[in-house]
Amino acid sequence: MEITDEQMKLAQQTIPDRYMAVLTTQRSVEEERLHRKQRLAAAFRLFSKCGFDEGVAGHITARDPEHSNRFWVNPFAMHFGQIRVSDLICVDDAGNVVEGTEPVNRAAYAIHSQVHAARPDVVAAAHAHSLYGKTLSSLPMLIEPLTQDACAFHGDNVRFDDFSGVVLDTEEGKKIAHTLGDKKAIILRNHGLLTVGQSVDEAAWWFITMERSAQSQLIAYAAGTPIPIDEENASLTASQVGSHGAGWFNFQPLYERITREQPDLLD
Repeated sequence: MEITDEQMKLAQQTIPDRYMAVLTTQRSVEEERLHRKQRLAAAFRLFSKCGFDEGVAGHITARDPEHSNRFWVNPFAMHFGQIRVSDLICVDDAGNVVEGTEPVNRAAYAIHSQVHAARPDVVAAAHAHSLYGKTLSSLPMLIEPLTQDACAFHGDNVRFDDFSGVVLDTEEGKKIAHTLGDKKAIILRNHGLLTVGQSVDEAAWWFITMERSAQSQLIAYAAGTPIPIDEENASLTASQVGSHGAGWFNFQPLYERITREQPDLLD
């Protein structure tokens, strides 16, 4: 995760020591792989608690720290609420499972392989068929700066308006990756949300808060005529709550909570 000297100085003044230790620890390749897998398993458990599990749909990926053309992902048809570190599988850029014995969700391969290929900066990508995200995807909307939290996506979310059924073809994945561009989030029309980050922590948090922002936006429009935050203040707030570091930081208390509640996820 890229953090500037200024951001690190600010972090040292504001972030609790237990989080700074995680942020600044130098890890070997093997240690970093385990770290990403632990965060990934925790993200699935959190997605389950948030109700983001819809049958066999949804996937979160983490790029392998040694083999950049491979990513770790959930096995096909395993419930998010049961996933452990040892259950995760590793898939190469041809869609082959190179570690693990369970099959891969073909949609996960078709979409995530292309996002990871197009974005070397992306360590993790998250996608699920969450209720408010898929509802918003049916409307001609982006996430709008209606609240402070939603400003994390101001100028940083786009729409993919080419729904053609379940994504099983990498060519469709390439189109999604192209539309995503350098943004942190994309709304897939009639489908759902997808977020990316320079860490599993960041990608997972962006998805969680994007889903909640979609919920808030839908409620606001149902209730009346929302008053958006003006451009100047929306841009300022985006710089405060939408950075890589902010995304990573917001995930830390969630990680602590879920690993204390469900320590078996680390097995």
